[in-house]
Amino acid sequence: MSISTNLAHVVEEIRAAALAAGRDPAEITLVAATKTQSDDVIRQAIAAGVTVCGENRVQELTAHWEAGAYEGAQVHFIGHLQTNKVKYLMGKVDLIHSVSSQKLLLEIDKQAGKAGLVQDILLEVNLAQEPSKSGFFVPDVLPAAQLCGQLPHVRLRGLMCIPPAATFPEENLPFFHKLQALAVDIQERMGDNKTDTKILSMGMSGDFTAAIAAGATHIRVGTAIFGPRSPISNPF
Repeated sequence: MSISTNLAHVVEEIRAAALAAGRDPAEITLVAATKTQSDDVIRQAIAAGVTVCGENRVQELTAHWEAGAYEGAQVHFIGHLQTNKVKYLMGKVDLIHSVSSQKLLLEIDKQAGKAGLVQDILLEVNLAQEPSKSGFFVPDVLPAAQLCGQLPHVRLRGLMCIPPAATFPEENLPFFHKLQALAVDIQERMGDNKTDTKILSMGMSGDFTAAIAAGATHIRVGTAIFGPRSPISNPF
């Protein structure tokens, strides 16, 4: 099936899931995960209606950016981010979803300061405390959020999570509800924070309908739009 057909199907699923949850479909931002896709495929997706591209690798993002592949869409960084790669994202991405440590948070503030901008970010939360995944454990999220309020060149916009692998979408509902509750708790405990921190980035191709039911505002969808990824011939 074509990208435009797949995208239309995903958009309809988003609409149906939102309405079933009593939500406005316009509240949901679809982030098209463009990992391993070519410049031409990204352009096709934007022409079909994609408004936000999400990249996992800094080198791929930089190459696509230099080729002008993202023209007409926002760019979000959604993958694991190393501190030594932060500087390459400044001025290119509207939102970094995957801020997973205090060290990374401080580096983003440093590099954004050098670039003369304020970088919007999400804190990645490791809800299941999986050793194979990055992210703040739940008790560490509030201190990290409070630190954001002290840094002049970052702006906290909300939280992100990648729950454990599941066989059925509904299996992740408890994790999605937990992130939503955590976000509400942090908002209530940061009364002096004037920033809009209502973004909840959760849900991917296999479980985004469950994430929407639990309050997701941003879903990260790749396979359902682009099909199965081909092996990377030149991994960055």
